[in-house]
Amino acid sequence: MSHIPVNKGGPLTPHQDLHSEQGALRGEHPGRARNPVIKVADLAWLEFEKPDLDRAEVFARDFGFAIAARTEEALWLRGTFAGPPCMVIRRGHASRFVGPAFRAAERNDLDRLAAATGTTVRDINVPGGGKSVSLLDPSGLPVRVVYCGEPLPALPEQEPLILNFGTDHRRTNATQRPPREPSRIQRLGHVVLETRTFTRTLDWYLDVLGMIVSDFLFLDGQRGRGPTMAFIRCDQGSLPVDHHTLALHLGPGTGYVHSAYQVTDLDSIAAGGEYLAERGYRRSWGIGRHIQGSQLFDYWRDPDHFMLEHFADGDLFSCDLEPGWAPMSASGLAQWGPPVTRDFLGASPSPAKLREVMRALRDDNELDPARLLGLMKAMSS
Repeated sequence: MSHIPVNKGGPLTPHQDLHSEQGALRGEHPGRARNPVIKVADLAWLEFEKPDLDRAEVFARDFGFAIAARTEEALWLRGTFAGPPCMVIRRGHASRFVGPAFRAAERNDLDRLAAATGTTVRDINVPGGGKSVSLLDPSGLPVRVVYCGEPLPALPEQEPLILNFGTDHRRTNATQRPPREPSRIQRLGHVVLETRTFTRTLDWYLDVLGMIVSDFLFLDGQRGRGPTMAFIRCDQGSLPVDHHTLALHLGPGTGYVHSAYQVTDLDSIAAGGEYLAERGYRRSWGIGRHIQGSQLFDYWRDPDHFMLEHFADGDLFSCDLEPGWAPMSASGLAQWGPPVTRDFLGASPSPAKLREVMRALRDDNELDPARLLGLMKAMSS
């Protein structure tokens, strides 16, 4: 990828001033490609396999998804917003994350992408119909780019509460009693992936899918070696979009870390969390507010140990903002909230995870002992 020089003249933007002590230094990664193949419009859905679709459907309803379609072999989940589904869970021998699907802005983007990558545009079996191109990112993760036919219609919303602020009294002679019910998912927001080949994988998403970086994180004392995490958004020009649709971080594993789903507001997060707790599900971390992206968050584990996030009130950026740069640390994950948990950080690794670390250190990738020690230090700081 050809790096674009960063203009360091002029005042800091509000984004840079808020999220990092400084922007990029001369010669550092620009966070975008000069001439990408296409520019995806958004994340469409995530694909999983699980052996027990009945159990998956129970959790999905408790977490706040609606059911778009159900067969003996597949479960399609959706939010209240019009558009594509959020997730497909297909029956499989073991629980695993298959990969993400990104939404093409136009149908002919699929033709251009297929021609550039030597692949084929194929029909896909999705509610409403559609076409897709199937790719592999440099980590070996399957990635679809899709163009859907008929969008799913909108569903009834979970209305935000009317709040009183200081002398701004919008609610009088009425009490506030949010019901104890599932948070009603509106849409899929983002997915976080781990990779051993961080730089090559990052550049692939920028070069091939036209995404752009909102924030880079680097390890203490290792900034000269480049970033180890990137929060990446879609490029829709002057239209503001989510601070990140995809986040990548360097690590010994490859694949899914967590996914995030937008709900109405803080009360929806909190009441929905109480509903989940009453049914025996385990909170991983929350409730709090992030720094990169500013989202209100609450993280939960499903019965197959996958991590999912309820979020609300995230940042929206247009294409104008350059990436922010900040050191990676556990304390830098939230502006407020309970201390980050070992479960969220993966700080209590299983024997399988330890074997994964050893394999990663032996293989030819970007994880070496200095990087691993830096990551361990960051997650304890």
